[in-house]
Amino acid sequence: MTVMSLSRAISQQNQSVPTRVDAEADTWAQLRAAAEAGAMAEPTLASLLHATILNHKTLAAALSYHLAQKLAGADMNALQWRELCEQAFVASPDLVLSAERDMLATLERDPASRSLLQPFLYFKGFQALQTWRVAHWLWNAGRDLIAFHLQSRISELYAVDIHPAAVIGSGVMIDHATAVVIGETARIGDDCSILHNVTLGGTGNETGDRHPKIGRGVLIGAGAKVLGNITVGDEARIAAGSVVLTSVAARCTVAGVPARPVGGVCVEPARTMRQIVEAEALDPGI
Repeated sequence: MTVMSLSRAISQQNQSVPTRVDAEADTWAQLRAAAEAGAMAEPTLASLLHATILNHKTLAAALSYHLAQKLAGADMNALQWRELCEQAFVASPDLVLSAERDMLATLERDPASRSLLQPFLYFKGFQALQTWRVAHWLWNAGRDLIAFHLQSRISELYAVDIHPAAVIGSGVMIDHATAVVIGETARIGDDCSILHNVTLGGTGNETGDRHPKIGRGVLIGAGAKVLGNITVGDEARIAAGSVVLTSVAARCTVAGVPARPVGGVCVEPARTMRQIVEAEALDPGI
C-alpha cells in the first residue's frame, strides 16, 4: 500500500471512529490552531509547522510524519517508518485516540506546556510513548523482530526503554522521560503520570510474569524504582527516590527505601501532580 493510499485510508478510518467526548473531539483542531498561531508568531519555524502539522488533514497523518522524521536513520529512511506508522494507525485507530488523550493529559498536568504544540513537537516523553504504541502494535501482530528494532531506536533517540510487550493505557504522561525503563510484563493503567528515571523492573533474572502492575491514576515520582510482580493500586502515589518492593494499596502514598506508607489518603495524584508529603505525616521510622 502506498503512502497516498494509506493516508486516504486513515482519513476514512477517522470518519468511522466512534464519537469522542468534547474535550478530545477537537484535539486536532486545537493543535492546528496552535500551529497556525506559531507560524505567524515565529516565521522561522513556519516551514517546520507546515511540514509537520498544517500540511496534513488528520492527526494520524501528522503523527506518522513527525515520528518518521525522528526515527529516520541509515537502516530505515523516513518514508519506510512513515508507512509503518500509518499501517499501525489504519489497523488500530485507538492508537490515535490514545495519542490525543496523552497530549491532553500533558497539557493539563505539565505547566511547561503552553499549548498542544509542546508535547507534540518537543516533549520526548510523549514522542517516545507514541512510538512505543507502534512497537506494541507490531508485537501483537507477531512482528517481534521489527518491534525489538523499534524499541532499540526509541532508546537511542529518547533515552526511554519500554519493552514492546508491556501494556500501557491512555491519558499517560511521561514527564522529562530520560532513563525511564518499563519491563516486558509491566502493566500501566489509564491516566498515570510517570517522571524521569523511573524503573518498572524485575528483581533478578527470573522469567515469566515478573514486573509491576500499576493501577489507574497513579503518580510515580522521579527516580522511583518499582520492582517485581507487585500491584500498585489506583490513585496511589510513589514518592521520588523510593524503592517499592511490596504491593501498594489504592490511594496510598509510599516513600523511602524500602518504601512504606506515609501520610493519609491521596486523591487523583497523577492529575494534581502533587508530590510533597507534609512533614507531620511522615513516618519517623523511615
